[in-house]
Amino acid sequence: MTIPRPGPHHSTTRFPVPVDAALRAAGWRPGRRDIAQAEIWADTLRDHRSPAGHRHAIFPAAVEAWAEFGNLHITSAEPGRHIAPTGVHIDPLRGLHWPRTLSDLGRALDTAIAPLGEEDNGNALLAIDTEGRVYSIDHSGDWYLGPTVDAALTTLITGIRPQRLTRTPG
Repeated sequence: MTIPRPGPHHSTTRFPVPVDAALRAAGWRPGRRDIAQAEIWADTLRDHRSPAGHRHAIFPAAVEAWAEFGNLHITSAEPGRHIAPTGVHIDPLRGLHWPRTLSDLGRALDTAIAPLGEEDNGNALLAIDTEGRVYSIDHSGDWYLGPTVDAALTTLITGIRPQRLTRTPG
């Protein structure tokens, strides 16, 4: 699969205004870090094994994302840029029973993938790789949301159309 290349980033603040507002309304603030909760999630995921023996990958980028954004339910009242904004619930246990799917995607992308949460409608699982890139997995395919959690949240909250992951020939 091919991961799209990021475009230039010209923001002078960490998040665009509507994203910052949605995050703060959900309870986020700069410096938020609940490492104790992130470690509980890491232990729970590490201890889980699918019936076929698949296990979750646990790595620093995932743990840091869980620590900063974990347990947030993020929504936006703003209209979307390309599509309707998607609410987000950051809770890696939403992907507890997805280790095989995440392992398969990771193998296709040549990286490890961990669960991040879900789109609030429950129709898509959010996942993060070892480099901090974020993906959405739903019934219609695998989607690239951005090179960082910040970019992915911006994509979802502002209704930017995500990019479908595609297979490269060869």
